[in-house]
Amino acid sequence: MEKEAAKGSNFVASPLSVHVVLSLAAAGSTSHTLKQFLHFLKSNSVSDLNIMSSMLINVASPIEGSDKNLAGGPLLSFVNGAWLDQRFPLKSTFQQILKATYKAEPKNVDFLNKAEEVVQEVNLWAETETKGLIKQLLPTGSLDKYTVLVLANALYFKGAWDQKFDPSMTQLRDFHLLNGQTVRVPFMTNQSFMGQLYGSFNGFKLLKIPYQSGQDPRKFSMYFFLPNEKDGLLSLIQKIKLNPGLLNQRYHLWYEDLAHFWIPKFKFSSEFEASETMKEMGLKLPFKSGELTEMVDSPYSDDLFVSRVFHKSFIEVNEEGAEASASTAVKSQMLCARIVTPSFVADHPFLFVIKEETHGIIFFIGAVLNPLLDA
Repeated sequence: MEKEAAKGSNFVASPLSVHVVLSLAAAGSTSHTLKQFLHFLKSNSVSDLNIMSSMLINVASPIEGSDKNLAGGPLLSFVNGAWLDQRFPLKSTFQQILKATYKAEPKNVDFLNKAEEVVQEVNLWAETETKGLIKQLLPTGSLDKYTVLVLANALYFKGAWDQKFDPSMTQLRDFHLLNGQTVRVPFMTNQSFMGQLYGSFNGFKLLKIPYQSGQDPRKFSMYFFLPNEKDGLLSLIQKIKLNPGLLNQRYHLWYEDLAHFWIPKFKFSSEFEASETMKEMGLKLPFKSGELTEMVDSPYSDDLFVSRVFHKSFIEVNEEGAEASASTAVKSQMLCARIVTPSFVADHPFLFVIKEETHGIIFFIGAVLNPLLDA
């Protein structure tokens, strides 16, 4: 995220998605590589990873027996997929984990002769499972005759604000970029002096906007971390790097009748090849060790390693709600009056998090540096 911010690019990613696919890879590893996976994923065993992944998959999936929108709740979908070269059978233990825990049905494909067709197949699968939002997860030429196994997942979320913004009040306002320039951007607001969940902390303000939950027991919210300084995003990112728990801790927020309340509309996708970042963070052995021996039943399994990790995410925030990102809404009310009425005007680069409150799971994290980019 820091690299993207330094370039002035918007960014969005799903920690949930990355965690689950790496946990699946860890289940197929052994020895020092497995230890490194467990350390990186902050877990004690493959069994613990599988239990966590099963819980994450359940939280991010439709509730069984419910209708499509569960009387006003969010639309959710999370699926895993696996594509295996037809020359190599999966080990029965890994296949059992794949099917039972990760709900993925492995597909036999021909990487030797039809690698590019598999790229198209995986991309079509990702596009279908994300309702057309994630296109071309795998770049052209990313698979070849040496590919043995592809593991992937797709996460989709669409929710409506519990209290929608009034489109007639949306107006163009200045948004201040990190380079000192300004751009005119559509900003959303609600009626003046309507209570919002707000807090002010060391170096930043925090706003929480919930989404409709209907009869769904899951509660989604979107958090906006707004630096106090117009050029304070990089400092805020550094603060979070030193203390990652800042993003997921339970903040004491209160209903505040904000004097000025403006949030920009935005819509963008971001993609990155994550292996280099993971190596920098200490996850090196899976990319070179040959200790992924618990996946494939073959005399050549010692030569198996992770070559690349691709991740792509999409988000849209508008007056109705958000698509492909989790957020929740609570009806606002005024609990107290203050002599000095604060404001929340997101007119400069900020971070956001989309979180399921009941389980404390972050579905998406991102940064908006220019709401017009990729619009």
